[in-house]
Amino acid sequence: MQKTPSIFLGIMACFIITLSFTACKKDSKPSTDSDTTAAQDNAMAESAYTDANTMVDASVTYGANFSFRVATNEPAARIEEVLGNCVTVTIDTVNATRSVVINFGTTNCLCVDGRKRRGRILANWTGRYREAGTVVNITYDNYFVNDNQIKGTHKTTNMGANNAGNLVYKIEVNGTIVKANNGGEITWESTRQREWVAGINTPLNILDDIYSITGSATGTVASGHAYTINITQALVRKMTCNWFESGKIELTPEGLATRTLDYGSSGCDANATVTIGGATFNVVLP
Repeated sequence: MQKTPSIFLGIMACFIITLSFTACKKDSKPSTDSDTTAAQDNAMAESAYTDANTMVDASVTYGANFSFRVATNEPAARIEEVLGNCVTVTIDTVNATRSVVINFGTTNCLCVDGRKRRGRILANWTGRYREAGTVVNITYDNYFVNDNQIKGTHKTTNMGANNAGNLVYKIEVNGTIVKANNGGEITWESTRQREWVAGINTPLNILDDIYSITGSATGTVASGHAYTINITQALVRKMTCNWFESGKIELTPEGLATRTLDYGSSGCDANATVTIGGATFNVVLP
């Protein structure tokens, strides 16, 4: 009769020990989500496809002559300051369908922005390039940026002037990037509004241009996990800078909490932050 309480106490002791062990296992899991992969992949896509638009704009503005020069005191940029010396441009503005081919060659070309490019960017449109309603279609032929292959299509539609009198472009991208060093393949599909907020009155000086970009996108990282993004504070791109200078994006990876990519407000640099919950992580933009 004395064994029953002992057996009961023994069972209770085992239960408590097991419960404590389980609780310790749960507590040992990391409490902070520190995955910035989607934010960095999105920044790579933002940069690559935005730069393609810029280079097509520059090529149409300046023409095919890459020894373009201006008078000493004229406030205009040299074409070399935008694309560099190791690229050729072919422009057809005679046929009904206009076209531009930007050719960086078959080996890496170190461009003015410090990025290495090879391959070709191709663009075509009808009508006048800067006219409301004009649609510019951009594609890629073995085009690489820092050994990341940029693929897909994007369409830029001139929507005309907004209430502030600024030209607005609708930019739709359906892109794929094959990352360097067998880093896998990512996708990026976006719809953007690109507002030309400064520099329109000096068409020969692309370096005083400033654009404000809003919109949303979806993508997948190399592992196949999807994410969505929404620009909550307009991204500001000055053509004197190789990166977005300010702006914020809310990004939600599949199965994870929403995080904020902040391009900062400290001027032209490659530094940004990703905030997840109460933790902030520094990232370097591509």
